[in-house]
Amino acid sequence: MDFLKTLMISSAGLKVQTGRMRIIAENVANSDSVASTPGGDPYRRQIPTVTSKFDKELGAEMVRLGKVVPDRSDFELKYEPNSPAADARGNVKYPNVSPLIEMVDMQSAQRTYEANLNVVSSTRAMLQKTIDILRG
Repeated sequence: MDFLKTLMISSAGLKVQTGRMRIIAENVANSDSVASTPGGDPYRRQIPTVTSKFDKELGAEMVRLGKVVPDRSDFELKYEPNSPAADARGNVKYPNVSPLIEMVDMQSAQRTYEANLNVVSSTRAMLQKTIDILRG
């Protein structure tokens, strides 16, 4: 049962990190998206949250992707009076997405994903050795 518990916990971690990477990728993809209307708001960076819940069946805390919340930091303003997205003053709002922050977050999510994947691989190897011992 402990092998199953380990696999379930690690697979929940894999699912969370996959969700984080998807949201980070969306942020990066929209980092230059401006509003479609003059003076409108551009894409707002999304922040994934992680929650945990006790799983009675497994008897362990399980992580899961929580709500995705918008980053309330200010947009970057650039003076571009000829842009169709410019407001009355000629300013264009750009998304509050920093590619550097997104890359650091992506690296963190990838490393955590790899750690969970290593746990799954190690558990499978231990299970296989246990089966081999029992057969032998």
